[in-house]
Amino acid sequence: MADGEKIEVRDITRIERIGAHSHIRGLGLDDVLEARAVSQGMVGQKDARRAAGVVVQMVREGKMAGRCILLAGEPSTGKTAIAVGMAQALGTETPFTSMSGSEIYSLEMSKTEALSQALRKSIGVRIKEETEIIEGEVVEIQIDRPVTGTGQKVGKVTLKTTEMETNYDLGNKIIECFIKEKIQAGDVITIDKASGKVNKLGRSFTRARDYDATGAQTRFVQCPEGELQKRKEVVHTVTLHEIDVINSRTHGFLALFSGDTGEIKQEVRDQINNKVLEWREEGKAEINPGVLFIDEVHMLDIECFSFLNRALESDMAPVVVMATNRGITRIRGTNYRSPHGIPIDLLDRMIIIRTIPYTEKEIKEILKIRCEEEDCLMHPDALTILTKIATDTSLRYAIQLITTANLVCRRRKATEVTTEDVKKVYSLFLDENRSSRILKEYQDEYMFNEIEEQVEDIVSILQPKREEDGSGDAQLMEH
Repeated sequence: MADGEKIEVRDITRIERIGAHSHIRGLGLDDVLEARAVSQGMVGQKDARRAAGVVVQMVREGKMAGRCILLAGEPSTGKTAIAVGMAQALGTETPFTSMSGSEIYSLEMSKTEALSQALRKSIGVRIKEETEIIEGEVVEIQIDRPVTGTGQKVGKVTLKTTEMETNYDLGNKIIECFIKEKIQAGDVITIDKASGKVNKLGRSFTRARDYDATGAQTRFVQCPEGELQKRKEVVHTVTLHEIDVINSRTHGFLALFSGDTGEIKQEVRDQINNKVLEWREEGKAEINPGVLFIDEVHMLDIECFSFLNRALESDMAPVVVMATNRGITRIRGTNYRSPHGIPIDLLDRMIIIRTIPYTEKEIKEILKIRCEEEDCLMHPDALTILTKIATDTSLRYAIQLITTANLVCRRRKATEVTTEDVKKVYSLFLDENRSSRILKEYQDEYMFNEIEEQVEDIVSILQPKREEDGSGDAQLMEH
């Protein structure tokens, strides 16, 4: 191999995917639920974030179930971002299911079944179970292997606590677990009597000086107190949908991994509901209502809305958060118009959180956060031009230009994105306003141009009002 050749070694153990909302870490609220100006990836929308924070607090306390919240606002005002912030604020313990309104039409099941599964995925059940364990420090361990190399191994172990010490004979299964966990004298371990599972908690402090040096991963713990045999409460957290799938077919747990759950009979669900309620009365389980987020809710039809109306009255109902960017529009499946394309009787059940358009200062802050998320170093002048593009067109379009401008910058072997890079990608990729103007100008050369009146109406809607005061492409390029 030539000396000049270089081998590039890339670490692929951890691949980070950057999504549209991967920069959001929470709702950015303080202890009294007041919204900070910029925090946890969230910018602006203080009233909407504060309202979402109140909802999150009520969900945590279990006071809010079977309620419906609607996030309503213009496009690119952060409705989905607030929902992602709610999911991050609730943490992993509270179930959070996200779906789009159009998903239910593409699944191989009925619309109501798809909604039922989504609702039950959003309800967690904490099942409490008491198990007997043996916990102690290993004083001595002895494992005898047969001379012939075949046959069962025989072993003994001596465990102690601060108050007692006992010898135990080991079976073949436990010996295999001991060998797998590399148990040796001085380790503090637990043995589950029911399953035979062995768990190493760490090394005892009394054996800390056995070796001159230990690895950074070595954990030292105190020798256990009291008796060796103890009763321990274990909590398993599952969703109602997982219980449904496991009980609906012979090998139901395999369907959880494959995703092929199919339709589940209502009789199965009723039996599970009764059993879970019985466990709750006996203190064996707790019901933890989570959150179901339905984006683009105006895509649902009248049948889905009627089903949701009834489902929200059920005892087993999560908090349903919906988002839409529609105004007064037709309800899908009917000829009636309604605010947000949602029937009036369902709107009566909702509390509505409104999102407002971002100011220029807030847009600049969002673009700065996205540049940091995408590891893009951008010159302040380039960021100013990108902010103006976002103001004149849309925030989503400007965010798309960050990555493309960064690629143009890297192609010319530079590290910082300049105004020239932003101008170049702005000329390469059209936004919806410029694309609509081109369609209007050259519509005769396109196919199916008979619907001229509709095209003119669409173009007039998309045409920005800013053209009246002379702001356009030329002014942007001169900036």
